[in-house]
Amino acid sequence: MISPSHTETLAPTRTWAAVLFDLDGTIVDSAADITDSLAHMFAELGLEVPTHEQLLAYVGPPLLDSLRMLAGFDDAGAEHALSVYRADYAVRLTQSPVFPGMAGVLERVHAAGIPLALATSKPESMATTVLDHAGLSQYFTVIAGASEDEVRSTKADVVAEALRRLQAKGVDTTHAVMVGDRGYDTLGAAAHDVPTILVEWGYGSPAEADGAIAVVHSTDQLRTLLIG
Repeated sequence: MISPSHTETLAPTRTWAAVLFDLDGTIVDSAADITDSLAHMFAELGLEVPTHEQLLAYVGPPLLDSLRMLAGFDDAGAEHALSVYRADYAVRLTQSPVFPGMAGVLERVHAAGIPLALATSKPESMATTVLDHAGLSQYFTVIAGASEDEVRSTKADVVAEALRRLQAKGVDTTHAVMVGDRGYDTLGAAAHDVPTILVEWGYGSPAEADGAIAVVHSTDQLRTLLIG
């Protein structure tokens, strides 16, 4: 969780042409379900289950990359581990609650006529299921996520796809903004000259606030920065 000492207050002096949202840690509180499925995966593969703190490091980045870099799987092992994880997580997928106030933010931004796009490293089919179950899909012009084969999985690639789809629908993305909770969101959006607002209720550390134009500690603050 990002420390309040990093919180900045920005006056809503501009109207955003589009708002891109991360999913896990920003809209839904999915950490417990993701780490439970990861723990199941390690146990199913006969491996020592990492601590809860270690498992939290997997929440946010593309999972296939994390399985290689954090768990030390080779390519074939990472693919197999990912399939074991997904089989278990598919059962938990719709259990993750929406963070209090976030549904209202999405509704208000949508009502203000600002196009919304989801930009998540979660597989797109899973992300769509989560939004559908929560009744939030109606607010999004575009839902972009990782491809099933994880070829498109980095935040930069997902942001690029979200922007491309918005532009294909006639949306001017010149003044778009990203809303996320991790440094990965900031870096991925910055690759396309999109600034980022980080939410404090997610899974980021204080160091991850660097590069964001603001860090908000409440949905009221977030709504103000997005629509005034």
